[in-house]
Amino acid sequence: MNHSEMDMLVAEIRAIMEAARTNLSREVNMTMLSTYWQVGRTIVEREQNGKLKAQYGARLLPELSKRLTNELGRGYSRSNLYNMRELYLQYPKIQTTSGKLSWSHYLELLSVHDRDARAFYEQECSNARWSVEELKRQIGTSLFERLLMSDGKANKESVLALATEGITMSRPEDMLKEPYVFEFLGVPENKPMLEKDLEAKLVRHIEDFLLELGRGFMFVGSQQRVTIGNTHYYVDMVFYNKILNAYVLIDLKMGDLRIEHAGQMNAYLNYYKTEVNDEGDNPPVGIILCKTSKDVVAEYALGGLSNQVFASTYVYYIPDKDVLAGEVKALLEQENSESKLNNDDGEQS
Repeated sequence: MNHSEMDMLVAEIRAIMEAARTNLSREVNMTMLSTYWQVGRTIVEREQNGKLKAQYGARLLPELSKRLTNELGRGYSRSNLYNMRELYLQYPKIQTTSGKLSWSHYLELLSVHDRDARAFYEQECSNARWSVEELKRQIGTSLFERLLMSDGKANKESVLALATEGITMSRPEDMLKEPYVFEFLGVPENKPMLEKDLEAKLVRHIEDFLLELGRGFMFVGSQQRVTIGNTHYYVDMVFYNKILNAYVLIDLKMGDLRIEHAGQMNAYLNYYKTEVNDEGDNPPVGIILCKTSKDVVAEYALGGLSNQVFASTYVYYIPDKDVLAGEVKALLEQENSESKLNNDDGEQS
């Protein structure tokens, strides 16, 4: 057997073993989830069938925890039993849980009380294969609400789509967030920074930045040169998105969005479309990340461009969940009232 044939044999056996490990891990996950779900169901059914008085019901889990720990060992703390109970209450059918996610993933998901948001995180966690830490970060930074806020117009359809499908990435707009959260840089909220320093920090934390950007992103490089005429310009950061099959150019701005920023990005995109794109690449996408993006400026700066240029903001700290949830709720209420007003006008006419 020559060297090439040996390599093929090793590759085939490695593929078999890796597939077996994946299947075994999935079976272990499903067995553990099913077991904990059954424990939760047993607790709930005993509570309901026994019509426990409130006082005794409050003592059930602590007493049950002591007995099970004495007889079965560790793993039956009051909080664990509570989570098993919650797993059954939130997922009445065990078939609706994903074998791709571990019990530790579901412990994080159970902390999300909004059903649509929880369904989104579960779907996207399965799609993107987030680790538990990655899932925890996305929940902690309110990814669901930030995606809904990205175009400034949340509606019932977008909520339902995210809850059932996750991030579809069928259009460049689907990858946008509002705001982008750079808490992983450890920069104080009001600390002044230079653009080059922010860029350098993002490059040093590129894995965290890729997670924040979303699925399908690959880092091409920073300070990528663009030569127009005899003048050299430099794009702060360039990525390639495998799902969109397009280059994504990011320019970092330390202040407000200005009209000239859009013109500069538009020129970069024209260059990439003409000089860099290969056959099969879709038109490049530009994102201007700034501290603040005023709607009226964005409307005039970005409107009418032939290229795909977007503006979004970034923060150095985790946004207040309640504030973001309140903003999404306000947008939904506004959408409902506008829809009702349009219906009323239609009936009157």
